[in-house]
Amino acid sequence: MIRLPRLLALAAFAVAPLAFAAPASAKDWKTVTIATEGAFMPYNGHDASGKLVGFEIDLIADLCARMKITCNVIAQDWDGIIPGLNAGKFDAIMSAMSITPKRMEVITFSRPYTQSPSTFAVLKDGPLANLPVNRLSLDDEAATEAAVKVLTPLLKGKVVGVQVSTIQADLLAKYFKGVVEVRTYKTTEEHDLDLQAGRVDAVIGSTSYFVSTLAKPGGDKVKLAGPLFTGGLLGKGAGVGLRKADTDLQAMFTTAINAALADGTIKKLSLQWFKTDISPAN
Repeated sequence: MIRLPRLLALAAFAVAPLAFAAPASAKDWKTVTIATEGAFMPYNGHDASGKLVGFEIDLIADLCARMKITCNVIAQDWDGIIPGLNAGKFDAIMSAMSITPKRMEVITFSRPYTQSPSTFAVLKDGPLANLPVNRLSLDDEAATEAAVKVLTPLLKGKVVGVQVSTIQADLLAKYFKGVVEVRTYKTTEEHDLDLQAGRVDAVIGSTSYFVSTLAKPGGDKVKLAGPLFTGGLLGKGAGVGLRKADTDLQAMFTTAINAALADGTIKKLSLQWFKTDISPAN
């Protein structure tokens, strides 16, 4: 997919006054600015006209309608998205950001609205096409140690692409440092192109993101391989990122997400954009 210029694309969802009332002492949230990367389809991206589209863009519209607030959505480079939030450039992040202990040191989150394992994407005729596939929770230290022991000789010396400042980059650093050559990219679109061109042996990301990789021109040459990693440093799923002080806004988003899960809206949007349900388990 050709990437469009990274103008701060603006999409406003104008809806009625506040529904989920915050405490009287809290800020009266009538307008909220939400940042998304705009380069991570099917979660978020730009269409041919430059308009923001994707699963999260539709979900934002739904959640803001439930909260009866006006939401402005802007595109923000991934590697500056948390600093931008804490600097007050916007009020929330919805960009497939996993809830991890590391991130919770500097921001807080709503409850999760999606949950998706991480794995490798490789060329079907490449050297890693036959990586063993199994579900692996990083919370199970014994199983993780055994899996890393099996994977180490298979991955030794291979070049693996990953987007910077992601949980998958953290996974490579913790479990495969010195085993693979890690090549970092500003966007996932860039590492997909290098995979298809054979400049890397594999890339690592979320299975839900790789829906778009497989659907791109040349995606028929690519397959998913290796463990389906969950838990541990990968976190508890993706949630709305918020400043720690904005507990009232956090509660509003969580209430709206709970409602969207309960009535099947998130499942419906998941099936529309991913062809599978990535609603969180709980």
